Amino acid sequence: MQTITASPVTRVSNRTTGLNQAVPASGFAPRSTKRSAALRVRATAEDGQKEEAEPVAVPPPPSPKPTPPRAPKVSTKFTDVLAFSGPAPEVINGRLAMIGFVAALGAELASGQDVFQQLANGGIPAFLGTSIVLSAASLVPLFKGVSVASKSDGIMTSDAELWNGRFAMLGLVALAFTEYVKGGALV
Repeated sequence: MQTITASPVTRVSNRTTGLNQAVPASGFAPRSTKRSAALRVRATAEDGQKEEAEPVAVPPPPSPKPTPPRAPKVSTKFTDVLAFSGPAPEVINGRLAMIGFVAALGAELASGQDVFQQLANGGIPAFLGTSIVLSAASLVPLFKGVSVASKSDGIMTSDAELWNGRFAMLGLVALAFTEYVKGGALV
């Protein structure tokens, strides 16, 4: 059995010598052929057995480097930013809860007053002022199209901020409820 490599530009001939030889189909071999052209391997058998041809796959040339996927654009519409599932509500409420929880505990340790007494003794203007400033500071980047996740780095990630805000919200409610049930300051 004899194996001959053939391509679309060659033909197998055994006219003159009785041997199978690969010769160019047009009488000359071109200098450049497509790299993706399929090659065929022909095997001939002796004594009139059937000739089999199997295609051999040629690997395609390497493709160019894929471009990294682009981040989806963040909507800067007022209704999208402040929507129930938008980026602003939970971030702003979490940031206010973190500040509020630390401020309530700090003022309680300093003055001995519970949360309700702190609000009754002039704490409402401070609460409103802090809420307005922190809300505006949180909304400005969102209206410019900067997402909270794009500024995440190391241990200061947007997920960590969301979880800390959630726990601060729970802590502030638990602090107020405990002081209400107890009837005075926690510490």
